[in-house]
Amino acid sequence: MKFNTLKNVATVVATLGTLAAAPAFAGKTLDGIKARGQVICGVHTGLAGFSAADSNGKWSGIDVDICRAVAAAVLGDGEKVKFVPLVAQARFTALQSGEVDVLSRNTTFTLTRDASLGLSQTAVTYYDGQGFMVPVKSKIKSAKQLKGQTVCVQSGTTTEKNLTDYSKANGLNVKPVVFEKLDAVEGAYFSGRCIAYTTDASGLASVRNKSAKNPADHLILPELISKEPLGPLVRRGDDEWEAIVKWTIFGLLEAEEYGVTSANVDQQKATSKDPVVGRLLGTTEDTGKLLGLDKDWLARAVKTTGNYGEIFERNVGPKSSLQLPRGLNNLWNKGGIQYAPPIR
Repeated sequence: MKFNTLKNVATVVATLGTLAAAPAFAGKTLDGIKARGQVICGVHTGLAGFSAADSNGKWSGIDVDICRAVAAAVLGDGEKVKFVPLVAQARFTALQSGEVDVLSRNTTFTLTRDASLGLSQTAVTYYDGQGFMVPVKSKIKSAKQLKGQTVCVQSGTTTEKNLTDYSKANGLNVKPVVFEKLDAVEGAYFSGRCIAYTTDASGLASVRNKSAKNPADHLILPELISKEPLGPLVRRGDDEWEAIVKWTIFGLLEAEEYGVTSANVDQQKATSKDPVVGRLLGTTEDTGKLLGLDKDWLARAVKTTGNYGEIFERNVGPKSSLQLPRGLNNLWNKGGIQYAPPIR
């Protein structure tokens, strides 16, 4: 009897091991994407560096590139993406209802959103924090000098809640001037209706660069009053699709760490002896089958958008129009906190 019990346990363990190594089953989201031949991506209506369309309707930005990388991994073509611009108040409903497959729209990960919206947070694509922008002529140098002042803020965001918390915690009694649409917030600030404008620091840099008549006339104050880890969300319940989005982001980070770029990815595939690079590019191991994809999924993504560092530099980095420092978004071994679990 004891022998039979041990034998049964061994059989179960062996079976579980086989299941663990089995290819993933495609979820309904991936099935729908393949059927239509297009990933539908919810993005910001216009935030330079993250998601914005030019006069020809061409979208660019970090959030946009993440969607293109996913499309390249899944469909073999980073152009097979439909971008749906969404205001803050409509973004979660659009994902919940199935209007979009993924929400890649500078959205902060929070407990409430993770636990109550029926959505899953994937991976952080930008570590940010909420800040304030004021006219230089105001002579304000610190957020603590905003006592009793008017502050423009967008409704339906964590930004609005953070402003209230910060004001109460520091006895500032700031007077929020709230608008639903971002354009209205910007317009009110630049017209002088508010002494300060608050949103994520990266967003402030984007707005200053895009909308100010003279960007030098506006100062982003040094304090950050919150943690704002930004990244894509997907609908809860489709684990396969969540894994694809999450591991595409991780793959772009891992590619940067191991020196795989859009320019050298083909050469690396042909010549690299590094076992990690071999796994990333599908030359020694097929990680794609675990995601319901082929072995070249990540190689295509990197070739399409570049690795994470290339995406950052092109859209918001020191050489871009926003000129944002890499900061926390540098890799873990270069002074930042961006860190991808191993792809193996």
